[in-house]
Amino acid sequence: MSPRRNHPRRDDAPPPIDLDRVKRGVGAVQQWSDGEWQVRNIPAGGATKAYRCPGCDQEIGPGVPHLVAWPADERGDLTDRRHWHTGCWRARDRRGPNIQRSRSAPRYG
Repeated sequence: MSPRRNHPRRDDAPPPIDLDRVKRGVGAVQQWSDGEWQVRNIPAGGATKAYRCPGCDQEIGPGVPHLVAWPADERGDLTDRRHWHTGCWRARDRRGPNIQRSRSAPRYG
């Protein structure tokens, strides 16, 4: 008696991968102290442009995985989207706002 062979059935084939959806990332609604936010993770392959993170005011370069967040209520539209470093988004309740200073402004005072 020969050993059993496990051949995949043709009808059990996985569905084709939607590459456009993979690049866009997977979205979810998150509850924070300042309301509900639509949040979408952007994988490295979907990050094609440079953005400025509002949490640390540093650049998010192309090819860097990050996330996009915007208000989940009906007031928020696509112009309210902001690209965040994942760590900056998680730490935003623990941090104060990033204050923009000119080069000649005193740092402490």
